[in-house]
Amino acid sequence: MTPLEEYRSQAEAAAAELIETAKLRPGQILVVGCSTSEVTGHKIGSYSAPEIGEALFQGVLAACQARGVFPAAQCCEHLNRAVITEAEAVPGADIVNVVPQPKAGGSFATAAYKGFQHPVALEHIRADAGLDIGGTLIGMHLKEVAVPVRLEHNRIGEAPVLSARVRPKFIGGSRAVYDEELK
Repeated sequence: MTPLEEYRSQAEAAAAELIETAKLRPGQILVVGCSTSEVTGHKIGSYSAPEIGEALFQGVLAACQARGVFPAAQCCEHLNRAVITEAEAVPGADIVNVVPQPKAGGSFATAAYKGFQHPVALEHIRADAGLDIGGTLIGMHLKEVAVPVRLEHNRIGEAPVLSARVRPKFIGGSRAVYDEELK
């Protein structure tokens, strides 16, 4: 297996594991932040690699499509961490006009923009789960309340993989009764 095939396989496995663990339903959104620099063992933002971004995106996309989940790709800080996703995932959302590039948005987001059928850019999204490949800080794009998820597939290349799911807020105090399925 080539390194690109290995990265694709690792990304698909991590995304599939998170989707299953988080119990995402069709139509929900998985936000992914990815540093191809970190995947190759370099400092974040220093080694943009479009071919690696493409391989990783294809892995995440395959896992999402197989389960009816929409992927969303977080751009780098040069685009204020905007998010690229399919228009169908966010009907009626306020879109912004930007096309990510490897050095302004990141290789993963660039691949997502090219790979989606109807890509749109958003300043903000409220995703149902998140996958952070290489310390890209995806928390700003998750709904409240984020719950860390430890994955068996916790590395892609040299990059650590962190993940989270969300749950509804608990309200009502000590006398409240909660739906155990929503925890």
